[in-house]
Amino acid sequence: MRDMREFTVRPDPDDPRLTKRVCGIDQEGRAVETAVVVERPLTLFLNGQEIVTMMTIGDHPDWLAVGYLVNQNMLRPGDRITGIDYDEELETVVVRTEGRTDFEEKLRKKTLTSGCAQGTVFGDLMEEFDEVRLSETAVLRTSWLYALAKKINTTPSLYLAAGAIHGCVLCREDEPLLYVEDVGRHNAIDKIAGYMHLHGVAPEDKIFYTTGRLTSEMVIKTVKMRIPILVSRSGFTAWGVELAQRAGLTLVGRAKGKRFVALAGEKRIVFDADPRYVEDEERKYRRKASVEEEA
Repeated sequence: MRDMREFTVRPDPDDPRLTKRVCGIDQEGRAVETAVVVERPLTLFLNGQEIVTMMTIGDHPDWLAVGYLVNQNMLRPGDRITGIDYDEELETVVVRTEGRTDFEEKLRKKTLTSGCAQGTVFGDLMEEFDEVRLSETAVLRTSWLYALAKKINTTPSLYLAAGAIHGCVLCREDEPLLYVEDVGRHNAIDKIAGYMHLHGVAPEDKIFYTTGRLTSEMVIKTVKMRIPILVSRSGFTAWGVELAQRAGLTLVGRAKGKRFVALAGEKRIVFDADPRYVEDEERKYRRKASVEEEA
């Protein structure tokens, strides 16, 4: 496993490519200028085959491309990547492999999912779901959960600067390691998956944190990535909970300040912090989150 330090990757809200200033008026008719997130198309090719066009903010296209293919079962463990070519002007990214892949069959099984923007999933995503065995020794200490929430929620991000975006964070214990954002929660999780695949990051001792809803797609991808703990500041869908229980995934939602709810995998939670001594979430962040995190 590659050694990682806290925030190996974090959002860059000052990157001029990711937001733009737009003029308008407020509720009293006064002129205002605000930052809005830029989204742009990115067409993914696997070797010579066009796979999908995604709407994305445009950062880390290599991680997004590889993570998408891995999470859709279109790249197998034995498929060796020989190159990743990104053309910003043409808005394309091409992943090249040493041998032929079986993506044609996957394309025939494509179906629409609950993911926002252009999310898609393939019919055979569940083929290995019941075979995955998540780490039985992994734990989630409540002291880690509270520390992570504070660190992540106070880190400068596009979410805090402009909203209209989802964040995903790969963590170990109380350390946030990789923090990425995108207009679709599926894109953000695919970026994490792509980084892990390309850099050989082991999943067994990791915690996955997201600002988005705990849907079936989020649960399926987290289990496929072999990460045993999934945490969100947002809520659940019924199928997401059912799948988490089926896979033995620890599923924690509505994690805001000192509060959280666990609906699956509760045995991994170690209650080592007294909530009475945990600070409530700042009011400013709570207002913004309540409006946008369920979108």
